[in-house]
Amino acid sequence: MSLAARHLEANGIATIVCGSARDIVEQAGVPRFLFTDFPLGNPMGKPYDVAMQRAITALAIDLLESVTCPRTTVQAPFTWGDDAWRAEYMRVDESNLEGLRRAGERRRARQARARHEGRVRSS
Repeated sequence: MSLAARHLEANGIATIVCGSARDIVEQAGVPRFLFTDFPLGNPMGKPYDVAMQRAITALAIDLLESVTCPRTTVQAPFTWGDDAWRAEYMRVDESNLEGLRRAGERRRARQARARHEGRVRSS
């Protein structure tokens, strides 16, 4: 998404990237970045929390008017509520190792089937 934003900006279309992977997005050098310190996949707020999602969307749109210099990051003032998700994020230990191994095997099998059926590019 960051590269698409840079391309659009180079062609005169203003963009705002909303996301939670701050280090990755900032490294890509997007012009405007609204950082939400939420679990990955939820940059616009909690599922079904329409008020939070609207507020984050409004904040992002406001950045179009207020940002005056490139590569600006603004942190949204919202919190997820509790930080329990942080303890589980990217956790690998004895309690989940076997499940992660099985999930990886299923993913690799799906990818192999898709390649065999010509549904994906091979690298």
